Amino acid sequence: MKTLFPFLKPYRKECIISPLFKLLEALLELFVPLIMAAIIDHGIAASDKGYVIRLGFALLGLGLLGFGASITAQYFAAKAAVGFGAHLKSALFAHIQRFSYTELDRIGSSTLINRLTSDLNQVQTGVNMTLRLLLRSPFIVFGAMIMAFTVDSKIALIFVGLIPLLAAVVIGIMRLTLPRHKEVQGQLDRVLLGTRETLTGVRVLRAFNKEEDEIKQFSEDNTRLADMQQRVGRLSALMNPLTFVLVNGALVVLLWNGAWQVELGILSQGAVVALVNYLSQILVELIKLANLIVTITKAIACANRIETVLLQEPSMAETPSARAVPVNASESVCFDHVSTRYQNASDDSLTDVSFRALRGQTIGVIGGTGSGKSTLVNLIPRFYDASFGTVAVGGVDVKEQSTEALREQIAIVPQKAVLFKGTIRENLQWGKQGAADAELWEALETAQAADVVKGKSSGLDEFIEQNGRNLSGGQRQRLTIARALVKKPSILILDDSASALDYATDAALRKALREMQSPATVFIVSQRASSIRFADLILVLDDGELVGSGTHDQLLQSCDVYQDIYYSQYPKEAI
Repeated sequence: MKTLFPFLKPYRKECIISPLFKLLEALLELFVPLIMAAIIDHGIAASDKGYVIRLGFALLGLGLLGFGASITAQYFAAKAAVGFGAHLKSALFAHIQRFSYTELDRIGSSTLINRLTSDLNQVQTGVNMTLRLLLRSPFIVFGAMIMAFTVDSKIALIFVGLIPLLAAVVIGIMRLTLPRHKEVQGQLDRVLLGTRETLTGVRVLRAFNKEEDEIKQFSEDNTRLADMQQRVGRLSALMNPLTFVLVNGALVVLLWNGAWQVELGILSQGAVVALVNYLSQILVELIKLANLIVTITKAIACANRIETVLLQEPSMAETPSARAVPVNASESVCFDHVSTRYQNASDDSLTDVSFRALRGQTIGVIGGTGSGKSTLVNLIPRFYDASFGTVAVGGVDVKEQSTEALREQIAIVPQKAVLFKGTIRENLQWGKQGAADAELWEALETAQAADVVKGKSSGLDEFIEQNGRNLSGGQRQRLTIARALVKKPSILILDDSASALDYATDAALRKALREMQSPATVFIVSQRASSIRFADLILVLDDGELVGSGTHDQLLQSCDVYQDIYYSQYPKEAI
């Protein structure tokens, strides 16, 4: 919780004004029973209409003042809560952006989305309710007890015995429900994760006719969540009946004693009405307090979950001496005995990999599924850190470079072509903000995507739906390659990003990349031997090990793994 308090500092004024106005409203409310007692005992008993009217206007004035105080308090509470939520959400989102792939893989996108939405909204609601009611309700409870002593000290002892019992109920329920709210939020994470996976892979599910299995699994997870919510709901629901029993029991005792004292002339009827009103105020405020505690309990559970994310330090923090290093004129990328292992994995994904890529060279990376191709290229922009050895860009270890400056030199096109909702122009300008149309068309021509744009009625202003749903897989891939080329990077990484292209388009793309004016170092990760056949250097990976490096002709003579891959795709040449 301490991590979240600084986000309230800009709203210290609101956090003070809101409770103060709520206390003013509560103070005005405490005088109402006394005025009602005076109306009964002096106005009605003496048939003094003028007295009744004057005190009636006094009640109306108190009501208007209380209404104004309440509106003011709620305005400042809402301003503080919404501002706090907005700042916290921005900080949380910015913190998540600093995570390496390691943290993103471990925590999971569904969990992070839940923290940014459901959890944060619950915390924001908790702040709002706390500012409005946390001081007001106890103030009225104890204030009503004190005011009861001004009416009759003996009967007021009922209040003294009642309040500790009510406090025990409230605290006991809170201690029982807090850990269960955490469990509910954890199960909600699991339901959201399953839902996201199901909706993302809905085409695969239908292809394998697994809809019923997923419906059954979702039903089980959802039922488990509902059961957990019902259990914690039943515990929370005990609050109201228990407080009602205690307060109504006290009310019975109060009326019994009050009636006898009125009969004996010790106490006036107005005084009994005032005491009943004070007891009713305690009941109403305790119900509010009970609901507030439930809200605060949920908010604390959610705040702890948000705090866990905020306290999660990125595993790839920059060193204090991190700096921007220009790309060396000769050496672009160097791997020196590099090994890496994913967090909690039992084996290395890459083992003792060494090679040098010169400026302007095309480097092909090939190997079987799970051989470590993507892991290798992900080390260059420092999406992951090497466990052993050194990855250098421009002759300098990437760990010694500013991450921002390092990635400014690099453009990577991942396996999954991701486009964002907006126009084609807006998507391409992710590569270079404010890029002119001439630059965009140059990149589109190189990426073999110019025909895609020309075929659209609005050209560069054609709207792309979320995830590029209105484009084919090959069109998405070509546009993502164009987006990377707009950046004019020193290092271009194509991570199996042409898998949806036909052979003719793939060949045209490779030819255009070789003819680029910008001397970029190009890494091409591919399952196709044809895609990397003319590379200056081909790296052959097998189970995380570099089992061959050289040109196509050299590898055909010396590398069994490369031979197996190549001849499996071109069997005629095996004769």
